[in-house]
Amino acid sequence: MFAEERQQLIVGLIYASGRASVTDLAERFSITTETIRRDLAALEAAGSVRRVHGGAVSPDRISTTEESILERTVQRQPEKTRIAEAALALIPQALTGSILIDAGSTTEALAELLSARAAGAAATGNLPASDAELVVITHSLPIASRLSGEPGIALHLLGGKVRGLTQAAVGQSTVEAARRIRPDIAFIGTNGIHAAFGLSTPDPEEAAVKAAFVQSARRIVVLADSSKLDAETLVQFASLKDLDTVITDKQPSRELADALAEAGVEVVVA
Repeated sequence: MFAEERQQLIVGLIYASGRASVTDLAERFSITTETIRRDLAALEAAGSVRRVHGGAVSPDRISTTEESILERTVQRQPEKTRIAEAALALIPQALTGSILIDAGSTTEALAELLSARAAGAAATGNLPASDAELVVITHSLPIASRLSGEPGIALHLLGGKVRGLTQAAVGQSTVEAARRIRPDIAFIGTNGIHAAFGLSTPDPEEAAVKAAFVQSARRIVVLADSSKLDAETLVQFASLKDLDTVITDKQPSRELADALAEAGVEVVVA
């Protein structure tokens, strides 16, 4: 196989999965890791890939790149719905206790399912007593709008400066409010989950709020579609050891799976 043909195949593999490691590519093409590194250097110079430690990623995986919540909501909808359904199964059917729902498109899908469950419970007369409602805490305006007024749900909205891109409250007041609560479960979104770097997001203010959420809750459940796996963005907000469960739509790479197992994190593939 000519180098140009191999490099075209490498680009296709990276665009399909988001990233590829040097060792995996060397095994796949039965060539040395040095040859793969030369291929990746040539592809990076052409703007086709971006090299990272141990391999390469697609060029759109820049550490500061972030789409708006409206753009993300319409992307990978079937996968996000499956992840949200698996997350919903962790919330008591009786709609009691307390949960925190972080801002994000997948967590918003969870809020939509929770809203439907609450409406269904009301329709069948299965709502708990008013003093046993499910307490839902969020800093996301779309999630608050979705759950506001739903029967059986006591909604608590954390205030702060609203960041237009994510429609979520951020800033010191939001962080301080998060530190004063202790929900049973926090459902956390992330822009990247990486074996070495942990969980990350492009914006420092968003990262500060997420870090406070992770430190506050009794149980941390991360909702991350497979495009977030093995990705690193600008600001780390949690390590893998901070997590209890990761719900995704695809088996993680060998490196990430091993790191999650070593950290004692349960992985649920929806």
